[in-house]
Amino acid sequence: MHLGHFSISLAVKDLAASRAFYEKLGFAVIGGEAEQNWLILQNGDSTVGLFQGMFERNVLTFNPGWDARAQRLEEFSDVREVQRHLKKQGLELTTEADESTTGPASLALLDPDGNPVLIDQHVE
Repeated sequence: MHLGHFSISLAVKDLAASRAFYEKLGFAVIGGEAEQNWLILQNGDSTVGLFQGMFERNVLTFNPGWDARAQRLEEFSDVREVQRHLKKQGLELTTEADESTTGPASLALLDPDGNPVLIDQHVE
């Protein structure tokens, strides 16, 4: 099972201030819509998502089917496959992907310290 590319999704108070800060660290915007209060920034293989007013807490994010450049992988573990594996491991999910669908879907769970973990598949 491969969870896909990892990033941190930060719940920010001021998108412009956060963008300026991370750009000073060498990150560059590679996606998102500032008008919709979200941006994706990268520095090498490190990815940070900035989300103003969308999340209560920072979220650990995995994207099945994507590499570090948000390019589709030829082979990957579908989010529903990941979901079945996690359930077999006895993990409790806070949201689940619809098993009757294919393509983009997501699931969420909390780690032992209450940190949100999002597994968010964007590809078919």
